Amino acid sequence: MQYPLISEYLAAIREAKDNLDKLSHLMPVLDKYGEPYRSSGAFAVVFKMKDEQTGKCYALKCFTEEQEGRAEAYRKIAEELEFVDSPYITSVKYIEKELFVDSNCEDEEFPVLLMDWIEGETMETYVAANYTDNHAMAMLCYRFCKMAAWLRSQSFAHGDIKPDNIMVRPDGTLTLVDYDGMFVPTMKGQKSPTIGTKDFSHPLRTIDDFDETIDDFALASIALSLKAISLNPSLLQNYGASDRLLFSAADYLNLSKSKTFAALQGLLADEEARTLMSMFLLASAKKNLSMCSFRLFGLQKLNEEDVQKPKVKEVQKLKDEEVWSTEVTEEDLENAVEDEFGVKYSKDWKRLLKAPSGLKGEYSIRKGVKVIGNRTFERCDSLTSINIPNSVTNIGDEAFITCIYNHRTTKTNQKYPSVNL
Repeated sequence: MQYPLISEYLAAIREAKDNLDKLSHLMPVLDKYGEPYRSSGAFAVVFKMKDEQTGKCYALKCFTEEQEGRAEAYRKIAEELEFVDSPYITSVKYIEKELFVDSNCEDEEFPVLLMDWIEGETMETYVAANYTDNHAMAMLCYRFCKMAAWLRSQSFAHGDIKPDNIMVRPDGTLTLVDYDGMFVPTMKGQKSPTIGTKDFSHPLRTIDDFDETIDDFALASIALSLKAISLNPSLLQNYGASDRLLFSAADYLNLSKSKTFAALQGLLADEEARTLMSMFLLASAKKNLSMCSFRLFGLQKLNEEDVQKPKVKEVQKLKDEEVWSTEVTEEDLENAVEDEFGVKYSKDWKRLLKAPSGLKGEYSIRKGVKVIGNRTFERCDSLTSINIPNSVTNIGDEAFITCIYNHRTTKTNQKYPSVNL
């Protein structure tokens, strides 16, 4: 089945009342530019919708690529989760032929996935903003381990545990999102639709690994990483990256040669770090944690006074030493997220990667962006001005090459004066 483009979905959602069937009571929530608020990934785009009568918000997921068996899988997932009462999971409802889209596809009506809208930010974004705060990271690790213990006690598994699929609500509680790779008992004997994200998945995992233990390795890896960062924030700066925590797929292949794993040996004086490291090694050896109790994820909840915070100068030093690359790779672009203008950013919204050549008029770079990549605005001949926020610290080589002269780029930070292109 061929699916519409994101731009075609956007046009359909603008007139949601006329184009939705059973969900015609939902209206799109608009962003500051008056466009439907949305976020996009590799295989789908998600719109924020609101029931005007109840005031409740929902996430409407529209697919951009085919996945074999998707409808049947989500039917089973919805049945399994219907009676699960937990803040870690949200309800899901898969609806066939729900959205009419005027596109070049053979079909005119397309399926959608309806979920509760989770307010907050992804764990990936939260860690990037708070990793120097020992207490915040200790609490995040504690809450993640509570969720891990709960998940390991269930008969189902998420299938793709990673920080980008975990929402941190304003009150600090966690919720799992994106259930495309979920296993439920009625799927026993089937092949997995995914082997997870490589930087959080066991290196030997295959599509034949599809049962309630498929999250174990990711849970152990993330728990150990969060604990390590809470004890020594500089570890994230030295060994992490914007789209992962401490470990990479290369580390998992040979832990004896992993510089990251070697660096964690200095944390063995901490009892909880030793326990989490033991579980990580067991999950690495056995691919799961079936030989140990889920209760080993139980960490002691800390009060703010129990955590020694780094001195202000130390925190500032960590921040000042952050290095953000201006190089933009194919992998960066494949994993990018887009704003409402089609401009591509890294998933943590810290790096601006690529602007489409059709970008016109005035464009304001998102607040919080640190890096403008190499040749980002190449061939954006129709831009009249670019507003750069104070947060930007690095601008890549030839970032504005071939833009028409006399168009203006402005930045309020005195470190970067206005530039005439």
